[in-house]
Amino acid sequence: MTSVLRRCTLKIKSGLGYDVHRLVEGRKLFLGGVELPFAKGLLGHSDGDCLIHAIIDALLGALGEKDIGHHFPETDSQYKDIRSTKLLTELVRKLELDNVKIAHIDSLVIAEEPRLAVYIPQMKEVLCAILRIGPEDLGIKAKTNEGIDAVGHGEAIAAWATVLLEIP
Repeated sequence: MTSVLRRCTLKIKSGLGYDVHRLVEGRKLFLGGVELPFAKGLLGHSDGDCLIHAIIDALLGALGEKDIGHHFPETDSQYKDIRSTKLLTELVRKLELDNVKIAHIDSLVIAEEPRLAVYIPQMKEVLCAILRIGPEDLGIKAKTNEGIDAVGHGEAIAAWATVLLEIP
């Protein structure tokens, strides 16, 4: 009986992440680690990939940690224009060192344009490789904001993510 109980002592923790960035000319658009053909990109100290930033914040939240800005501060020049995939890779390595397993991630990107549905399979492929999870353990959905607020007016893109972690 003790061995059964020992195997059942994993903690499940959840985290919620959100990020939004303004769209500007003169920058490439990265979402979910994929460069998308679009006339504008997301303004940020890094590449501005709000989907990855939301996932990072959700992971950090599940661990009870401070947000992405604390761990990868914009005051640190090493993060200037860095690809967010590198930030996520660094965080996943830390999770692995602590034997933390990502059980599931669900996410939502909110943008008027570009239309994102066609890019979701590629985003999943890139992110699953970094997160070391299968495609069934990562949900990515795309929605519009129905013309409401800065996102709805095509001035910004936002993302939400929720995660479940298994912690020994």
